[in-house]
Amino acid sequence: MDRPTTPGGRTAVRQGAQTAMEPRGLVDLRDAAGESFTVRYPPGAVVVVSGLPGSGKSTLLRRWSDRSGAAATVDPRAVHEACAAVMPAALPYAVYRPWARIEHFRLLRASVRRGGPLLVHDCGSRAWMRRWLSGVAARQGRELHLVLLDVGAVTALAGQRERGRWAPRRAFARHRRGLDRLLAAFTRHAAGAAGTPTPEAASVLLLDRVSRERAEAVRFGPAEPAR
Repeated sequence: MDRPTTPGGRTAVRQGAQTAMEPRGLVDLRDAAGESFTVRYPPGAVVVVSGLPGSGKSTLLRRWSDRSGAAATVDPRAVHEACAAVMPAALPYAVYRPWARIEHFRLLRASVRRGGPLLVHDCGSRAWMRRWLSGVAARQGRELHLVLLDVGAVTALAGQRERGRWAPRRAFARHRRGLDRLLAAFTRHAAGAAGTPTPEAASVLLLDRVSRERAEAVRFGPAEPAR
């Protein structure tokens, strides 16, 4: 079959009833209706899924991890629950949050150094984290890719209410400011501004609430040959 290059710096390949897309550069699928698709990344890629608390990062990661068959996942929520399991029930999370963050960073460092495809849950407002991950991955001949969920604050707060867990108000506001700046930089870049807001990432995939649900699965491996 033909292998068309679609707008936004991505390559789409028909695979049976589903399209497999290989993002490069900035790919904006917000307000883009259509069929479900699989996202394909190079072997060993580190894929960082970012967005506001409640935007659906963990749900997307679980779906992708279950259907990838290969990728490990690093989610700070798992570390939070592991730390809570060994702490007194009456002890507030704020007391041992620094320890949980250190444990999360240790797990993340070990996972990326181990090699192989990796899915990472991150708020997205910390550029230093992406740069560090990109540097470690690059030394192993691997690429960093970013998936950014832009669902808006109202939807993210509704997601927190649905899951029964609320991010602290100040933390939510801080993440929102950081992501708003990043999204504004992508808008300027798409309009022709020089440079890219995330030079450490080989691709940035922007998804909203609808296109997030269309992203059925993720695959890691060589690009499909043209047919």
